[in-house]
Amino acid sequence: MELLLDTHIFLRWHENNPRLASHFVDLISDPENRAFVSAASIWEIATKRRIGKLAFEGSPVAAVNESRLSSAPIHLTDAEAAGDLAWAHKDPFDRLLVVQAQRLGATLVTADAVLRTAPAAILWAG
Repeated sequence: MELLLDTHIFLRWHENNPRLASHFVDLISDPENRAFVSAASIWEIATKRRIGKLAFEGSPVAAVNESRLSSAPIHLTDAEAAGDLAWAHKDPFDRLLVVQAQRLGATLVTADAVLRTAPAAILWAG
């Protein structure tokens, strides 16, 4: 199974946060599955850290590299599709995650209620 972790899920995974249920830890850890972290999530973490909305120690890129998670770069086609996406949600990070999940054929793992209406396969972890 291909999984794309939204930013909140990646943060919970990285922090070993108990708010990420053991079922999801097992799913992400399962070597039969491939779990991705989007470049959009790294951008979001860095942006929120810079403006004081998020405390994150160290490099989020290093955190991905040190884990068994795969990276999902942003392609030019992702940017175009995110802009064209027929979905009322305006958050550019979320829009990129949705189109990346579509492109990767991945299920978007999220605890963000607004993403439940996204035009992508969603696995609710909230």
